[in-house]
Amino acid sequence: MIAAYYFIALMLALVLMIVYLFSYHKHFDMRITLLFVLVPVSNLGNVLLENAQSLEAALVANKVVYIGACYLQLILMLAVFSLCRIKLNRWIRTGLVLLSTLVYLSSLTMGYSPLFYEEVSFSRAGDTIAFDKKYGPMHTVFIAMVVVYFLMSITAIVYSYFRKRQVPRTTIYLLFLTELVAFVGFFGGRAFGSVELLPAAYDFGLIVYLVIVYRLSLYDVTDAAIDSLVQTGATGFASFDFRYNYLGSNQTAKDVFPELNNLTVDRPIMGNEFMEATVLKWLQAFEADQSHSEFLYEKGESTYQIDVQYLYGGRRKRGYQLFITDDTKDQRYIKLLNSFNTELQAEVDKKTAHIVEMHDNLILSMATMVESRDNSTGGHIRRTSEGVRLLIAQMRTEGANDFSDKFCHDIVKAAPMHDLGKIAVDDAILRKPGRFTPEEYEEMKRHAAEGARIVHEILEGTDDVEFQRVAENVAHYHHERWDGSGYPEGLAGEEIPLEARIMAIADVYDALVSKRVYKEAMPFEKADSIIMEGMGTQFDKSLEPYYVSARPKLERYYRELG
Repeated sequence: MIAAYYFIALMLALVLMIVYLFSYHKHFDMRITLLFVLVPVSNLGNVLLENAQSLEAALVANKVVYIGACYLQLILMLAVFSLCRIKLNRWIRTGLVLLSTLVYLSSLTMGYSPLFYEEVSFSRAGDTIAFDKKYGPMHTVFIAMVVVYFLMSITAIVYSYFRKRQVPRTTIYLLFLTELVAFVGFFGGRAFGSVELLPAAYDFGLIVYLVIVYRLSLYDVTDAAIDSLVQTGATGFASFDFRYNYLGSNQTAKDVFPELNNLTVDRPIMGNEFMEATVLKWLQAFEADQSHSEFLYEKGESTYQIDVQYLYGGRRKRGYQLFITDDTKDQRYIKLLNSFNTELQAEVDKKTAHIVEMHDNLILSMATMVESRDNSTGGHIRRTSEGVRLLIAQMRTEGANDFSDKFCHDIVKAAPMHDLGKIAVDDAILRKPGRFTPEEYEEMKRHAAEGARIVHEILEGTDDVEFQRVAENVAHYHHERWDGSGYPEGLAGEEIPLEARIMAIADVYDALVSKRVYKEAMPFEKADSIIMEGMGTQFDKSLEPYYVSARPKLERYYRELG
């Protein structure tokens, strides 16, 4: 029953994230978007914890839960400040992010250090689990941090209610309701003991935020201002066909451009020096790029805005239309507004880059946690990523340009996720130093498909669909063989995605030349011989020349690792 509750909470969070995705607008607050990403991740952790079969699995699941526990309250608080139009000092924001990150990193020590949990035990009786903890000093810091975030959020809401007349009352009420439910869910869940209320509270919060984003009209200030300016004052019009023949103009246009009086209707404007230096340049710029449609023209002390659009005859494009508006009074305002938007965009880009970096670090942390359960000596993730990067670089150097720069970036970024599925493999098998039995090998092979499923759930709803595809393919198919004898699908030849074929070479090479607890590192010459023998059977034969060229760099890299 409890497992069903956590599963339903996860499914609801994913559904709400999909609804938000289909409602998404580029002007939505990035913090709200991050809420819809982190809640499913947190709820996934609860599902994994409820289904854990061992202490190690429970600890890993609990660390996933703490992704939400450490960051969601912070993101909720930042979203409240943003929606209440209260500016939080950048250094304070940075400090709070660093605090949450420090607390989360301390949570990763559970099971290894008394820093977060002094003691921890796990047992399962049928469908009931007992996950008992004795909290350490950093857990006290964690509780204090969450309380501070709640108090800051409530303070901002109360302040806005009394002092911020431009903040909609409905938004304030909804924010207060969300914080209240989150507070009850966070602390009430511990009062109930075996059942956490927080997953349901998070889902309720997502529903409320869907209502908030539905009610808010987030318009681009620049577009709104320019539209208003176009609609006010006297506007001049001048028309030209696609061969730049002059078709006509109104008196306002002729007052701004007296040279129009010297043009002959149905005759080209070429040959008129003034028109070639102004109107012809504007029309040609618009023809080359329709987004380049606005120009400024200064005449004496006056400034005019020139908007170029298509001239329609019915539904057909027949030529070009110039809209000429006296913009003198508003030009200073527009310049100030553009300057503001430039600064704002720079800030948004910085925040977006930080969020992407944080997301990547969280994924890498999960991959590192999985790797820590393996019987390798560590560093497999880092080494295979570098191996993939060297192979890709060699392919680009030798002219294999059938794939984009983004594909190259995505496969290197996805490489650390290739073994995430091992989180589902029993420790007894994962850490076994000797050869697997047939049954154990079948269990181990599950990690490929399981890894693809986990990657899909982590990245589902991301804007970067191409990266999601590459990451899923790398996790799913990196153990497929060119001759079709691999797993989990038994794909052969070019049925195997290119990114998985490249990953396979880097993965096997690292396994051969790296030390394990059950074997010493293999000499480079012997490892190379095995790789070369596998070309055309285990590996894609067409990748052989790139591997051969990259081999000295691979060997140099591994030698430098010592």
